[in-house]
Formats: sequence, structure tokens, C-alpha cells
Amino acid sequence: MRRPDQQTTTRPTTGPAPGAGTGTDADATVDAPPGKAEEQDRHPTGTGPAAEGHTAGDLTTEAVLAPYLRGQAADFLRSLRLHHEHSAPAESGGHDAAAATRALRRAARRISGSLHTFRAALDPHWADQLRAELAWLSGVLAREHAYANRLTRLVEALHQLSGPALPAARGARAAGEAAASDAQGRAALGVGAARAGALLERRLTLARTRSHSAALQALGSSRFHAVADAVALLASDVPLAPGTTGRTAEALLEPAERAEQRLLTAVAALPPADSEPYNEAQDAAWHQARLLLRLHRYAHEVVLGAAAPALASCGHALDLHRDAVEAAAAAAAAARTPRIAPATAYALGVLHADQRHEVEAARAVFRETWPYATALTAP
Repeated sequence: MRRPDQQTTTRPTTGPAPGAGTGTDADATVDAPPGKAEEQDRHPTGTGPAAEGHTAGDLTTEAVLAPYLRGQAADFLRSLRLHHEHSAPAESGGHDAAAATRALRRAARRISGSLHTFRAALDPHWADQLRAELAWLSGVLAREHAYANRLTRLVEALHQLSGPALPAARGARAAGEAAASDAQGRAALGVGAARAGALLERRLTLARTRSHSAALQALGSSRFHAVADAVALLASDVPLAPGTTGRTAEALLEPAERAEQRLLTAVAALPPADSEPYNEAQDAAWHQARLLLRLHRYAHEVVLGAAAPALASCGHALDLHRDAVEAAAAAAAAARTPRIAPATAYALGVLHADQRHEVEAARAVFRETWPYATALTAP
């Protein structure tokens, strides 16, 4: 972990890997296409003293951590107000309501992640309680969006798999035979693709409707109002641990360093590139790396006042990995529906295989964009 007056909190053990990406400003993509909502929190604008170039010796822990938490609490309350405005019965802007929900979740994740990483500098009982409630709220609000994106992803994949084959080059007999075989396979797949799409739409639309009802119920509950009240208090007062007020911002470097080391350890333990893409037991390690990368990004924002651009592409790849894993699981679950036609089950099986290959593709992108190659080659 570098000090706040340096450029990055992540230590490259050797040097950047070839093809390492720098990413783009994901906070500017609030209206991103389906499946990209989780990447939108990658480059927020730095706020507070840490963003103004002060060194750790110039600032106290309170002067660095408190403004960040107050800023995120203000974003939370602003997003909540916009959500209420665009969710009114007379309001037809469903798109604006979805954008407000994403912004609400983004602020909730940042507050929760910071409470987790910097718990030692805060009132531990208060931090643990608010973090648990924000995790509950973010999870409830995420489900409807996740089901909608999953349906869109699977239906589009079915159309691509069962669509017309590309014409073969002229004069190439072998290519023509291959194209004919491919056309026959697509024809066989097309028989069940329509029914498979209809089955997926019924299942995921029902799940989305239930999630929407659960979200509305949660937003009207006393539990949510208690969370909103706690965040409103956070916007004006940050409960710090006893003895923290006078400590310098150097005290924040140690927990941020631990978050970084947990990420590097998790990445080093990821399955190798030649592992089996259909081995679903390996998915958990990648999901854990995604969560640790998010915590590291949030710690970077607190300490330096800005996100780490070198890790933006990595985070995007892990988001795509999560989406593909969940889409494959949805296809497999639909294939286990009792008494479905063999052609439908075949189409769902092909769809499952396609999404598992997308899982492997996302892992490959992560390996290519991860800037510290030794973490991926460690034994």
C-alpha cells in the first residue's frame, strides 16, 4: 500500500502484464446496457481532503475517512429522493427510476465496503450493524435488475446460436460441407430454441416480478426507514472509535494494505488457465476475487481520493464472469423442468455450454488485463 501522496495503493510485484488495460470512467455509464450495472462504480470523482493532494502527516484519520463517508451518505440520500420522485404513479420515467436505484446501490456498496475495511477506526457496533443492513438493502434492490439482465442475455444468446449460418467461401468444398453441417445443427437447435426462450422468459419474468414486489415491500418497511435514518445521521456525523480523532491518516494505510493483500492472495489462488470451464466448483474463487477487488477499489478511493484506473478492466471482466455464471445456472435450472420436450432440453443444454464458454472468455480477459502478472503465476 502506498502512502496517500503517491499514485497507487497496489504494489506491482514485477511489472504490468502485456496488454494490461486502463479502463474507462464507469461512473459515466449510469445508463449502461443490461449486464453492466455493477461496473458503474469504478471511477467516482474523489472528494474530501485526500483528493486535494495532502500527505498522510497533514491529515487526521477523521479528516480523510469522515468526508468520504459523509459524501457517500449524501449520494445515498440524493438517489433515494430521485427514486421516490421517479417511482410516483404519475411518473412514466421507469428508466430514471432504474438509474436512481443503481445509484442508490452504488452508494450503499461504498458505505458498506468502507465500514468493513476501516472498521477499526469506527465505532465497531455501529459499523457492523449498518454494514449488515446496507448489504441487505443492496441485495434486495439488485435482484430485479439481475433477473432482467439475465433474461436479455439468454434470449440474445439463443438467437445467435440458432440464427442463420454465415455463407461459406466460394470454391471451398470442405468449407461448404462444414457450412452444411453447421446449418443442420442450427436447424436442429432452432426447433427447440423458441420453446426454450419462452420457458426462460416465463421463469425469469416470474422471478423478476417477485423481486420487484419484494423490493417495493422492503422500501416501504420500517427496517428500510431505519437504514435511511442511520444514513441520514451518517451524512452529518461519523461515529469514530475512541482515540481515533487525533490519529493521523497513516492509521488508514494498514487496513487498506490488508484489503490489498487479501486481493493479491485471492488472485494468486485462482484456478490456472487450462482448467475445465465446466467445473462449477471453481466459480466461488472467482466470485471471491471480485468482491475483494471491489473492497480494494473502495479503500483506494478513501486513501487517495480516487479510484485505481489500472483495475477497471479487471473489475469489468469479473462482472462479466459473474453474469455468465448466473446465466449458465439459469439455463441448467430451466433444463431440469419436468416433462419438457427433448428439443427444448437440447437447446437449453447448448445454451448452458455457450454461457460456460463465456465464463472462460471472461477469465481470459481478466488474466490479460490484470496488471500484476506474478499474482497469476504464483504456485
